[in-house]
Amino acid sequence: MPSPSAGASCLVTGASGFVGQRIVQMLLEEGLSELRVLDKTLSADLLETCEGARGHTAVTVLQGDICDVEFLHKSCRGVDLVIHTAAIIDTVGKVSKETLIAINVTGTEKLLEACVQNNVRHFIYTSSIEVVGPNTRGDPIVDGNEELVYESNLGFCYGQSKSQAEQAVLRANGRELQDGGTLATCSLRPTYIFGEGSQFLLLHLDQAVLNGSVFHRISRKEALVNPVYVGNVAWAHILAARAMRNPDRAKKVAGNFYYISDDTPAMSYSDLNYALGKELGLGVEDRLAMPFPLLYFVAFLLEVASVLLRPFVRYVPPFTRHLLILLNTTFNFSYRKAQRDMEYKPRYSWEEARQLTMAWMESVLPQRRKLLSKKK
Repeated sequence: MPSPSAGASCLVTGASGFVGQRIVQMLLEEGLSELRVLDKTLSADLLETCEGARGHTAVTVLQGDICDVEFLHKSCRGVDLVIHTAAIIDTVGKVSKETLIAINVTGTEKLLEACVQNNVRHFIYTSSIEVVGPNTRGDPIVDGNEELVYESNLGFCYGQSKSQAEQAVLRANGRELQDGGTLATCSLRPTYIFGEGSQFLLLHLDQAVLNGSVFHRISRKEALVNPVYVGNVAWAHILAARAMRNPDRAKKVAGNFYYISDDTPAMSYSDLNYALGKELGLGVEDRLAMPFPLLYFVAFLLEVASVLLRPFVRYVPPFTRHLLILLNTTFNFSYRKAQRDMEYKPRYSWEEARQLTMAWMESVLPQRRKLLSKKK
């Protein structure tokens, strides 16, 4: 299959992010005429990647706000493809609902409008498994697919905001552009993403260091999920871009969403941490700190305390009922539809992904141990 197209111009939002940077790295291999990278804060790693770009791709660095309409119009002018990864991720309620909606929903809507006004023909959205659930009852999904009917009944702002944004993206498919052309959109829903640079994995690593080199047990062993390596998530975006520009596949992909997973074995979140860290001498606790129903009740009390204290001080609970359900519900999905429609196949095997992630963990461990020892 051809590349997204030699001579094409692509804009990546959230380019300094965990997934965004990997997409940028892969796009630089694709033979684009121009790559525009956009973020509110530009990381040193992203700038280094852009400075090291070789070949015929001109790289333009754009720093600005996803809610700035004029900035978005300037960023989209002359672009063929937008890959929209920019979003605020929140799992415990640190970010206000207003901010989540402003960035994740309104920002996406403004970007879509800028695409229509500036004749951008292809738009790929980085969604999340949390647009599906788990729901507030913790109903499981095993080997789920895009045709599955699931009562999402989302009870947390982040999932709600990503769902609303995804709906806006899919509704925009087929909109007429200013020049009479048509906008084609699709959405990718990765499962839990791991890999080098993961802030969630870094947090768990810090907790393990403080816990005598043992990961806390945050999920029951039987709560099987299928994590996906960050390199495979980025690769799925590249293949979606290729498919959208391929006349034989474009009609299949446009207007659709896809679950993105890989061949990482199904396991709990805690057992993933252990699988990645055991060769570094890191263990994992055998069981949750207390039975799940009791943990759930404690989370409820913490949420009540947060509400009662709100007039006086902002208190963010260390964990919530939503987070407990998320971490302790069997929730896994197949990538068969992506394989069929866009020829998606993981670029990295589970063993390659594990080795790469483990090497990164090994490189940061001494620094984390030194830093955390000073805080004790």
